[in-house]
Amino acid sequence: MKATIATLPGDGIGPEVMVETLRVLDVIADKFGHDFTITEGLIGGIAIDETGNPLPDETIATCEQADAILLAAVGGPKWSDPMASVRPEQGLLKIRQHFGLFANLRPVKTYPALASHAPLRADLLEGVDILIVRELTGGVYFGQREEMNDEGSAYDTMIYSRPEVERVAHVAFRAAQKRGGKLTSVDKANVLASMRLWRKTVVEVAEDYEDVELDHLLVDACTMHLLTRPASFDVIVAGNMFGDILSDEASVLAGSLGMLPSASLGSERFGLYEPVHGSAPDIAGQGKANPIGMFLSLAMLLRYSLELEAEAVAIEEAVDAVLADGLRTADIARKGEDVATTGQFTQAVIAKLSA
Repeated sequence: MKATIATLPGDGIGPEVMVETLRVLDVIADKFGHDFTITEGLIGGIAIDETGNPLPDETIATCEQADAILLAAVGGPKWSDPMASVRPEQGLLKIRQHFGLFANLRPVKTYPALASHAPLRADLLEGVDILIVRELTGGVYFGQREEMNDEGSAYDTMIYSRPEVERVAHVAFRAAQKRGGKLTSVDKANVLASMRLWRKTVVEVAEDYEDVELDHLLVDACTMHLLTRPASFDVIVAGNMFGDILSDEASVLAGSLGMLPSASLGSERFGLYEPVHGSAPDIAGQGKANPIGMFLSLAMLLRYSLELEAEAVAIEEAVDAVLADGLRTADIARKGEDVATTGQFTQAVIAKLSA
């Protein structure tokens, strides 16, 4: 296969984990006989510094010529003023909106070898394998808003339309069909009108998926159940803000934010893939970053945008094997355990792929 992948290294540890991930991609290309063309663009804080824009037109053009986007991380203390008119996160919102990437998929899987690293009891983590589907381009993040005025008030409006809910619900139902056949829709229908629309629409879409069991949870109840019975969930679908919060909460089940990938998809195969973790500027340039979330994001890119399932599985199994062997980066190492650098962990994954 020939394919073009646009890479956006971003800020902080982003460039480091991107370099290591492209090493893994090179091995995949050699092993399976593919020809990948890699392009690069600016996004986030570095883009602000160099162009004054968190998502320059040149970056958009680069991504438009690609089959998929691989993004590392954006942001950092240098650009963290929430009152600033230009912020790194604006680049993320803009790129999702520009490419119509309305569904964010965040798998959360626990690893037996790391059960002792998570803040929950090991018995609660047995069998945890959740896919959170977050609506990505609607809701309060994209609704009408007014910044703080002279009277000291501000507002953000949560707006959803039936088509917006329908399309992300279809993504979630189809995912549930391929997994455990269970979908939990999360809302706040007891309080918010937009969430009553959400629930009603999801119920209507469910009529097309008789093989999927649907249940509903209020978001506050879901936050509790994720920590008391996480293994009971299969696929979760939620609006933009609630999905954002729930997926970050669920990330602790894996033991580290550095472990988790994500995919942002639209109606076609094109997508944007990025680890859940932030730019971690405090460890940038020190070889301490955990590259697993980035590796698994690459695996999702191969699976969803390029339809290369065997290649995706190869990466996932290599990561599993390295963890089972006991190799750990600093964020998942217990006291007294040997700590691998970012490069050392990458080399171990490459060795598994090459074996």
